[in-house]
Amino acid sequence: MTDSEFMDRAEILLHRVETACDRINDEDRADIDSQRVGGMVTLVFSNQSQIVINLQKPLHEVWLAAKAGGYHYKFDGALWQDTKGQGEFFVCLTHLASEQAACQLSF
Repeated sequence: MTDSEFMDRAEILLHRVETACDRINDEDRADIDSQRVGGMVTLVFSNQSQIVINLQKPLHEVWLAAKAGGYHYKFDGALWQDTKGQGEFFVCLTHLASEQAACQLSF
């Protein structure tokens, strides 16, 4: 994958995260403050816990940091998969954000 292809796919991922936060907030399921600065999105929950998602362009990876730990994702041609076999990005984000928000969320 070229740097340009990585950035295109990674931008789609970040946009999906931001759009999902807007939807969740509109549904009154949780209050998530989504803040974007360049290639980093920070999700701040009502309990002040955070999930940080950032792009690692040189490695062609997306990193996610949550209370439960840190995760690295690479695009496998179809999905963003954890480099240590922990699963697909949005499945993991749904699980981690649901834990931090103390309610069931869907990304």
